[in-house]
Amino acid sequence: MFSIRHRRPGRRRPDRSRALRNWELWSIPPVLLGYVLTVDVLALAAPAIAAGVDPIGQTDLIRFAILAVGSAVHIEAARGTERLRELAAEGLPYVNLKGMWTFAAVLLLPPPLAFALIVSTYLHSWLRLNRVRAYRLVFTTATVVLGSAAAALVIQALSPDGYPGFPSGPVGLVVLVLAGLAYWFVNYGLVIGAVLLSSPETTARQMVGRLNDHFVGLGSLGLGAATAIVLLHQPWAIPVLLAPLLGLHQGLLAGQFQTAARTDAKTGLVNAVFWHEMAAKELERATSTNSALSVLYVDLDYFKPINDTHGHDAGDQVLQEVAAELQRATRADDIVGRLGGEEFAILLPSTNPADAAKLAERVRRRVAGLCITVPGKNGQNAMIDNLTCSVGVATFPDAADTLQLLVKAADEAQYAAKAAGRNQFVVAPVAVPPLP
Repeated sequence: MFSIRHRRPGRRRPDRSRALRNWELWSIPPVLLGYVLTVDVLALAAPAIAAGVDPIGQTDLIRFAILAVGSAVHIEAARGTERLRELAAEGLPYVNLKGMWTFAAVLLLPPPLAFALIVSTYLHSWLRLNRVRAYRLVFTTATVVLGSAAAALVIQALSPDGYPGFPSGPVGLVVLVLAGLAYWFVNYGLVIGAVLLSSPETTARQMVGRLNDHFVGLGSLGLGAATAIVLLHQPWAIPVLLAPLLGLHQGLLAGQFQTAARTDAKTGLVNAVFWHEMAAKELERATSTNSALSVLYVDLDYFKPINDTHGHDAGDQVLQEVAAELQRATRADDIVGRLGGEEFAILLPSTNPADAAKLAERVRRRVAGLCITVPGKNGQNAMIDNLTCSVGVATFPDAADTLQLLVKAADEAQYAAKAAGRNQFVVAPVAVPPLP
């Protein structure tokens, strides 16, 4: 039965066209907008791979229901933990464990049902956590759909008569591994594409992310394969898989908080507390093995004028670029930390004074060679190409025999470098032993 809704007097009809024009989606750069919309459209077309697959049967619907319920229970049971994980991962790569259900759906369900499960899972998670803009949810879901489509194509190519499903035995293992890799790389590659378009200055190290995050993502796909196998042979045992999954959530949360407690949020380097903890342990090792240990204190010259002239956002960007350059200039087992402000410390295990001096000079040259484009206060970009640093070098046991004295010697050498004209390094003198 139809009726006409009369406009109430005194109220303006909502301008829906204006609301559409004000979507945050339209404010992103045009190239990124085109990329996001292309991925979304491709995801909508992905169910076309269902051509040639047997029609949806009652067994498929039962499996879909089991996976949907498992996914919903997982999201609700881990909701509190996931909120904390998202907070702990602020500014860092964040990997969820929903792949356990979505990959299982790809392996066992006809594509339309698999894609329906993906959409319902991510929509449920978004409604309960509600941490991102709607267009970002759509894009994230689209990348998972396309990753799932790639996995489905791999299974169809290697097992054309058995899809949905997968072969048993060693051939089945190969199919599972290749499908999982296709799922992972397509999903990850699409996300990286968006990151590069939104932040062209992203470094290769930032793109790759932390190795542990990749293991977590691949581990969730492994759980998805296990879920599919259990669902094929012992579907009543699916709830048993929830216990280790929730335990994994807690373990990931503890690891993230541990990382957050050790990391300087602005630069991604270790913070002062953790740097001193590691320095104390390395000093104990150096003492027991009778080996050298060096410390570099690095302080940026004339950093305050950068903040005063270009603003604190520009200053933060300079700190991040310098931190990345210090990591590139040092070795894999060196520990670079930010002590605060524009001051950094580098711990050099098994390094004598001569080698420490060479590394100090390398650090000085690389910082002096930086050209950093920063946003200016007037809205126009500015180039900072005159950045320099002063470096103090101190080596155990020559300069000091305790951590406190070694750090003090490096700090005093750094002040000596500033007093001598900046943009140079100074090596702390050999300590004179006290008179008996």
